[in-house]
Amino acid sequence: MRRNTSILLLAVGHACVDIYQGAVAALIPFFVAERDYTYAVASGIVLAASLLSSVAQPLFGALTDRWAMPWLLPVSTLLGGVGIALSGLSGSYGLTLFFVAVSGIGVAAYHPESARVARQAGEGSHSAMSWFSLGGNIGFALAPLVVSAVIGHGSLDWTPALVLPALAGAAVCVPVLRMLARPRTGAAKTKVPRGADDVASFVKLSLAVVCRSIVFTGLSTFISLHAQQRMQGSTTAGTVALFLLFLGGAFGSVLGGFLAGRYDRVLVCRWSYLLSIAAVTGVICVPGPAVFLCVALTSAGLYVPFSLQVTLGQDYLPSRIGTASGVTLGLTVGIGGLVSPLLGHLADSTTLQAALTPLIAMPALSWLLLRTLPEPTAPGTRTATPEPVAARQDA
Repeated sequence: MRRNTSILLLAVGHACVDIYQGAVAALIPFFVAERDYTYAVASGIVLAASLLSSVAQPLFGALTDRWAMPWLLPVSTLLGGVGIALSGLSGSYGLTLFFVAVSGIGVAAYHPESARVARQAGEGSHSAMSWFSLGGNIGFALAPLVVSAVIGHGSLDWTPALVLPALAGAAVCVPVLRMLARPRTGAAKTKVPRGADDVASFVKLSLAVVCRSIVFTGLSTFISLHAQQRMQGSTTAGTVALFLLFLGGAFGSVLGGFLAGRYDRVLVCRWSYLLSIAAVTGVICVPGPAVFLCVALTSAGLYVPFSLQVTLGQDYLPSRIGTASGVTLGLTVGIGGLVSPLLGHLADSTTLQAALTPLIAMPALSWLLLRTLPEPTAPGTRTATPEPVAARQDA
């Protein structure tokens, strides 16, 4: 009961934080409409959110490998919300980039520590990690709806109202951290030697996650505008497409945890990327309402491997779980944001459909990289008793 409650609260907190990751993409059409940004300029906002986040997450992960910092969960949640809340108040592009970057740092600080805490709370369970990831996916899915509800009938001046999920997320962090701080009977600190790390496999996995990140970030940045074009300029079509892209991740994460209980995680990831190749092709090429089905399939195909790749990374680097989480959740994911401005420039010089076409190759590259990966046989935390947050001291 204590484990289930902890995972549930962590999932809710994760949802509140990831609203702000999804909010960046959801705000793009409003920035374009109200400030006449070009595709390239608008995609720079996504870059600001992802660049600092991608660099900062491994740094925060390395810190959490040395010291437990559970206080980061509520503090970083508030930071992520405040940045987005302030992003629409100034017409200055520089200040907009700054506030979005502040939100990105908050998101970066949250994920490595929360992944470590979720692994501890779930006692190394793939299913528990998938439910934790589900919370984030729900937050992503809710982001366009929340942004549309707050700003859709007003203007960017309403962005301060977007701080409310952060307040809720910070509040639910407190009881779960108190529960995990209580020592459990028989709990002991277990140190995994560096020799247990499989660095080569971790690097290949990270490259596969980079390819996944490129296609997902590219689609999340431009899917609203692409769907509007495919549906004769309907703004509702853009909101629905972005919602489906994020909502399919909720289904994919739970399905991934279920499949990992029956098959090897690496095998599940391979088949998911094969599905994604066909689905992404459909998103870009299929006309009319069928594009929404392709968006949903793309989301599921890209999110089935998501939580599995987090636990794979932790199992490949069992002595550095925080670093592994920071890389798989941060650095590799953030690199996708670096590609968005290139897609924006290409869309400005050609068409948006032409600019998105190269994304079809990304899940294929992920599949090729995963073909050579082994399934870890001795994950670091499946054989060791989880360590209480309060018990961790300076290394």
